Amino acid sequence: MTEMVRKITLSRAVRIMQNLFPEEYNFYPRSWILPDEFQLFVAQVRMVKDGDPSWKPTFIVKPDGGCQGDGIYLIKDPSDIRLAGTLQSRPAVVQEYICKPLLIDKLKFDIRLYVLLKSLDPLEIYIAKDGLSRFCTEPYQEPSPKNLHHVFMHLTNYSLNIHSGNFVHSDSTSTGSKRTFSSILCRLSSKGVDIKKVWSDIISLVIKTVIALTPELKVFYQSDIPAGRPGPTCFQILGFDILLMKNLKPILLEVNANPSMRIEHEQELSPGVFENVPSLVDEEVKVAVIRDTLRLMDPLKNKREKQSQPHKKPLAGKEGEGPSDCEPAGASDTNPNPEAHLPSICLKQVFPKYAKQFNYLRLVDRMANLFIRFLGIKGSMKLGPTGFRTFIRNCKLSSSSLSMAAVDILYIDITRRWNSMTLDQRDSGMCLQAFVEAFFYLAQRKFKMLPLHEQVASLVDLCEYHLSLLDERRLVCGRSSRAGGRAPGSSTPQGATRSAQQADGHPPCCTDSARKSSGPRRALS
Repeated sequence: MTEMVRKITLSRAVRIMQNLFPEEYNFYPRSWILPDEFQLFVAQVRMVKDGDPSWKPTFIVKPDGGCQGDGIYLIKDPSDIRLAGTLQSRPAVVQEYICKPLLIDKLKFDIRLYVLLKSLDPLEIYIAKDGLSRFCTEPYQEPSPKNLHHVFMHLTNYSLNIHSGNFVHSDSTSTGSKRTFSSILCRLSSKGVDIKKVWSDIISLVIKTVIALTPELKVFYQSDIPAGRPGPTCFQILGFDILLMKNLKPILLEVNANPSMRIEHEQELSPGVFENVPSLVDEEVKVAVIRDTLRLMDPLKNKREKQSQPHKKPLAGKEGEGPSDCEPAGASDTNPNPEAHLPSICLKQVFPKYAKQFNYLRLVDRMANLFIRFLGIKGSMKLGPTGFRTFIRNCKLSSSSLSMAAVDILYIDITRRWNSMTLDQRDSGMCLQAFVEAFFYLAQRKFKMLPLHEQVASLVDLCEYHLSLLDERRLVCGRSSRAGGRAPGSSTPQGATRSAQQADGHPPCCTDSARKSSGPRRALS
């Protein structure tokens, strides 16, 4: 998880989704990865400026492995990037800076929301009903050459602003330099803002971001966790940092794999003498997150509930209900609910509750399943040339215009380029991101007249269709072998004659998942 939410990895994962669904993923600023894309960054900025001389952008440079605001700085032009040796030793992401944030008391602020990734397969996501709002400590002005270096004006990081003389520690959750997000929503509501719409947009942002991260997470997961273990074996509390623009659109700044759970702050009593003082804002939000995460993840909870109701049939939960909805029902007076004395759970399930509205976005997730199927070696995270060729053969993707020799060249070119960009050189082969690029190329060749997301959806459907035929054939052959019958061609994928007949066509419902993207959406609350 730590590797997945590094700034470069997150940017690449979201960029793949932006290529497929640009409108759905416009909550993440346009990003370039340094040093690999420095020349591309320079060229694209120059091209836009030539087309619109009035465009005067600001960019923010963030070191890949940085945290707590370390090494972040603003620039007005690509020539201002500090190139002298630092990018090679410390890669970075450069992004368009959001110049028009929502201000409260003339100050810029961001939102820290806590998200529980309860399970990866099946995917379960919970969002805490309250979060933190961290404020800058210098009144905001739009970036100019004179104020670019004013970190207390532009950067919301608590670890930076706490060193400002203007930082205000408050005993109230609605004042000071750190407040609850709910207090901000109350203030906005009093001004007529549609708070349900704000929350719906934030929930949508969180679900879409997790969907972007899960494909590669699955690859990590299968290499570390033995297959066939029942139920979720891992969970993670993530810290989502979100900025509200002046028009109330939420923008994703970053995701933290290990958000601080500290509920106190240091206060200087006299020069050089500090003491830890409880922070009521942190305590109100974070204690609830930890407590209710443990309640949801408790592996003995279901067992206790069954023991408390030995003679009753389990109550069937409604479709889409998550653990937060599953309070022990019908417990008798002799078996009281052990959680009766606790507050209601602060973590709200948003997936699979809203799965129907977002499942069409999980194309890369389905590609990851194909990738994992052909990895071959247990624990491997990269696809070898034999595995890639087997994928092409089993899915009937080779043709007169795409020979196996061309497939080998495609594998070598893409794999070599991606291996030169990634820091992880533990094993050779094609990483998931390289496989996705190759998959896009194959989809564009096969389904030329469709938009990219429909091309990819069609190819995913086609691959899944051929593999299901292959699995069915192997199952039949296996049964025949056990019954003493002969199963000719049981080891040859080419034996699936029906799939061969449809190699150049669409399987049933081949673009249904793509067409769902235009379906209506209801607000998430």
